[in-house]
Amino acid sequence: MRGVSAASIAVELGGGLLFAPLLPGLVQHWKARLQGRRGPSPLQPYRELRRLWGKSTVNPIGSGVVYRCAPAVVAASVVAAVLLVPVAARAPGLGVGRDMLVLAGLLALARFAVTAAAWDVANGFSLMGASRDLTIAVATEATLVLALAVGALVSGTTSLGGMIAGTAGTAIWASPALALGAVAFALVIAAETGRQPIDNPDTHLELTMIHEGPLLEYAGRDLALLQWTAAVRHWLVLVLAAQIFLPHLRDVWGQLGVLPVALLLLCAGLALMETLTAKMRILLAPRLLALGGIAALLGVASWLVQLT
Repeated sequence: MRGVSAASIAVELGGGLLFAPLLPGLVQHWKARLQGRRGPSPLQPYRELRRLWGKSTVNPIGSGVVYRCAPAVVAASVVAAVLLVPVAARAPGLGVGRDMLVLAGLLALARFAVTAAAWDVANGFSLMGASRDLTIAVATEATLVLALAVGALVSGTTSLGGMIAGTAGTAIWASPALALGAVAFALVIAAETGRQPIDNPDTHLELTMIHEGPLLEYAGRDLALLQWTAAVRHWLVLVLAAQIFLPHLRDVWGQLGVLPVALLLLCAGLALMETLTAKMRILLAPRLLALGGIAALLGVASWLVQLT
């Protein structure tokens, strides 16, 4: 058990805090290859973070304490989320629990801090980006909770570690509940990571930015923190997808060993999705996420029907 605990902690902290920027780097690299371009190196996010960390921060005219504290609040929320999301069923707790509702609250707190900073600066483009982000966030957070509720109902607990254990093996997939929850969570991944068809991470037009819009006033180390937290969001949602909504082994060592392969496959799936789809209109994105919520509710209903 000590070896399992040590390995789980190493993967959880190392992957979430150090190797998370590699995930969006792989997505961008593979997307470029699918489009016939050479594309950036998978290590490009690390180079961007190093470049930004060496620059000074910027305090726009009229900004206050909310603007200055927002990057630290976002980073602290995301670090707590990394400590909360387990990489295996028997991963030891790291002081913040494993409850799925706490995870949803931490992600919402990070989003609120960025939005409050945009309002503090009162830049027109930042406010437009923040308002778009909140429009999508309402549907995203509801779909996230409903998708995780499917896993909680199947496993009989809201603990993320218990959900990984409860959804392991192949017998549980005899019911369509988890498959419907996986459909809903796939849309959550696209929204949380700012990927198409919800958002276009490659855009440089202020009028069309969503997730990048509220960050327009930041520079230097503040921007590096915010970009790092965006990469960590990839880690959080992809780990949950791999360990709850994809078939996985019951053995803890098997879960840890297969996790890197599952993450690579999910990154490849994101690259393929971005290659095959285009960004949809902003008003249609909540409707798409609502369909995910309906799929999750159907998963809940199918499990309840099976129990009766």
